Amino acid sequence: MDDISSGQVTRNAAEIYDEFFLPALFLEWPPRVAEAAGLAPGQKVLDVACGTGVLALEAARRVGPAGAVSGLDRNEGMLAVARRKAPGIDWRVGQAEALPYGERAFDAVVSQFGLMFFEDRVAALGEMWRVLRPGGRLAVAVFDAAEHSPGYAAMIALLTRLFGASIANELRAPFALGDPDGFRALFAGAGIAGVTVRTLPGTARFPSIEAWVHTDVKGWTLADRLDETQYRTLLKAAEQELAIYRKADGTVAFAIPAHIASATKH
Repeated sequence: MDDISSGQVTRNAAEIYDEFFLPALFLEWPPRVAEAAGLAPGQKVLDVACGTGVLALEAARRVGPAGAVSGLDRNEGMLAVARRKAPGIDWRVGQAEALPYGERAFDAVVSQFGLMFFEDRVAALGEMWRVLRPGGRLAVAVFDAAEHSPGYAAMIALLTRLFGASIANELRAPFALGDPDGFRALFAGAGIAGVTVRTLPGTARFPSIEAWVHTDVKGWTLADRLDETQYRTLLKAAEQELAIYRKADGTVAFAIPAHIASATKH
């Protein structure tokens, strides 16, 4: 699995991701994942594939000074941004498939929009379960299918027409676990029983179509895959063909639902 399809980005892309993607896609989800995990004051919490820290920060707010939060990511660029925002959180570089923690180390384990990019998803879930204490909660969020997010379905179709399936498939990667039955089956494969999967509505919001294209190409799975000429070609086409998602004030909004799986370790 190459760096792009495994969710790896450069330091510059991490900065763009944090500045643009967090408000566009991710800020509404940490409270939902935290609720699914039953986060409470005094708990020890692990955020796997923490990125620039949006979910870990929500966890820290909920567990308070008596609790402790650890954030793990394989991407140094993401962690550099996270450390600047919250130096008090234990940020670590590591692989989800081989968590650098002992058994039963955490009261809750959470992961938001990272599982799609793991090289061995079943092994990663097994590791999350291993470091969770009995009675603890696991909560994992992934995006629904791209076909249920009309803006991204249209963007993927546009990329396919302009640059071919190979480039377009990079933008499909975040939606790889959209089938709820397939998502649930990963937990069964990891020996995790009693899993509940809920599908919740979400909304993608960008200041403009230009900001949407800039964010996708410069800060997410398309980072460094399009040169400047291709970028300009995409932007020009998007301004016309994706105008249906532009509101009267120029901002962009469209549905992007997600699944949240949760389970209690007995």
